[in-house]
Amino acid sequence: MPHPKPLVIMAAINGARRTKSDHRALPMTIEEIATEAKTVHQIGAQALHLHVRDADGRHTLDAGLYREAIAAVRASTGPDLVVQITTEAVGIYAPDQQMAVVRAVQPEAVSVAVSELVPDGQDFAKATKFYAEMYEAGIAVQHILYSPDDVTRFNALQTASVIPGTAPSLLFVLGRYAANQESDPADLAPFIAARAEAGRNDQSSFMVCAFGRSETAALVVAVQQGGHCRIGFENNLLMADGRPAANNAERIDELTAALSKAHRPAANREQTLSVLGRPRN
Repeated sequence: MPHPKPLVIMAAINGARRTKSDHRALPMTIEEIATEAKTVHQIGAQALHLHVRDADGRHTLDAGLYREAIAAVRASTGPDLVVQITTEAVGIYAPDQQMAVVRAVQPEAVSVAVSELVPDGQDFAKATKFYAEMYEAGIAVQHILYSPDDVTRFNALQTASVIPGTAPSLLFVLGRYAANQESDPADLAPFIAARAEAGRNDQSSFMVCAFGRSETAALVVAVQQGGHCRIGFENNLLMADGRPAANNAERIDELTAALSKAHRPAANREQTLSVLGRPRN
């Protein structure tokens, strides 16, 4: 019998949009983020999806704040937790600004939305150069895909060698950042079908994030399909029964309990980086 595929659970503890007015336990300052990172790592998260905020609590792609936050998280958690920054635009940052922060920070891992970095109609030259730089630097790149159409476009960009490598990491977003958004676990199937168009030699890994009280159910389906999980207050503040979660740790506890029969071992640091898109030698 083949050995079960190691599982990565990524904690997305705050995101770009929510504040303490949404939940008082949502971490916003670097100190709060570092403390929360230690907690979620101790209860089973192998990776942290990191957003930083400016002095007014707003989403920012400030390289200095990212470096400060990474150092604080590392001091709090030790060396094993993988820290992934993001280039998420939130309607504020242009592709050049998204690329600039990665070049300045040189993180071990980053998530990049294809639709934001390579929007329709943009010349591919800058994106091709940027993706190649990240690949050569050994940065683990996870590609955020918001719809099956995004997946089809990603397939085309990979075929055209705009995106290098044979084993990309894909994040399937089941839903939208909107008030009262509820994902449906069935939303995953069209993403998988669109990626199947890449062909039988596809070596990609995929992770799923979802919204609302069905977050846990959607992630269980993802794991059953061989995928990985991103969970936390960025996408959802509710438990499966509809009550507000006390904190990010409670969301992870619910997920790990639901996955108790999945029999997939926790990924180690090297396996986590591979799942998140680190180039293979």
